Amino acid sequence: MQARISSSAFFRAKHTRIRRSVGDIIFDTANVIFMIILSLLTIYPLLYVLFSSLSDAGLLMQHRGLLLAPINPTTLAYELVFLNPNILRGYGNTLIYVIGGTSFSMLLTVLGAYAFSRKGAMLVPYMLFFVVFTMWFSGGMIPRFLLVRDLGLLNSRLAMIIPSAISTFNLIIMRTAFRQIPASLEESAQIDGARDLTILFRIVIPLSMPVIAVIILFYAVANWNAWFDAMIFFNRRELFPLQLILREILILNSFDAMVTGAAVADEVQIGETIKYATVVIATVPILFIYPFLQKYFVKGIMIGAIKE
Repeated sequence: MQARISSSAFFRAKHTRIRRSVGDIIFDTANVIFMIILSLLTIYPLLYVLFSSLSDAGLLMQHRGLLLAPINPTTLAYELVFLNPNILRGYGNTLIYVIGGTSFSMLLTVLGAYAFSRKGAMLVPYMLFFVVFTMWFSGGMIPRFLLVRDLGLLNSRLAMIIPSAISTFNLIIMRTAFRQIPASLEESAQIDGARDLTILFRIVIPLSMPVIAVIILFYAVANWNAWFDAMIFFNRRELFPLQLILREILILNSFDAMVTGAAVADEVQIGETIKYATVVIATVPILFIYPFLQKYFVKGIMIGAIKE
């Protein structure tokens, strides 16, 4: 009797596993198909821009429908882009703003987050309220411009670094991550005679590298894409970042410095491929940086989002 019950139970368990496995296969198959379609919808616009930048301008203007490969491949658009001194100068300016701005922003954000994460520190809740208040209300563009002007930062590279040095959102994420570090580690360091800066740079920062990597990515992308502040604070083209030059090319159709001695029709056609080539050049650095930080991205966001 016991053997028959065991056999029956084994058969039901096996049958249940088979039915569950079939459901899993169906779900996995549908999931894979959906993700492939979603990936194609995401990747194709990027490939379209890349293929267009490598295509012959005249043939590209005549093409209709999907673009699955460059048409009569040529690198003329890239050659014209790199011959334009404004592009190269803007690229250099953007690198200065990204490296300098990200470094300065990370320094202030780390110090501020550490100060606000100290449990029992005087006036921290009140000071934190005024910091968070800036996420809800801001002075606006005109007061911001007047402040930068009165500080003497107009037509200065510091205008792209100092006014937007700290993001309240990033500060809160980093503060939350710092508060997750066990207090016993800091107490042990204090017993050994460690000061606040020693605790910060020897204990807190090494244990918070996933969050720090994510915040670096946030600041770097924001500085790379910044153009509005440059448009307001600069009237000297030698200070323009790449994104502002790109805006002129895409919106204002400023091809005079790139295409000379060509017919108007040819200039318009070449201008289309120049647009795509400039977009590729402006996007490639971020595409190369992100994969190295991607493994920290989800972990860092989850750590910074935990509430006590």
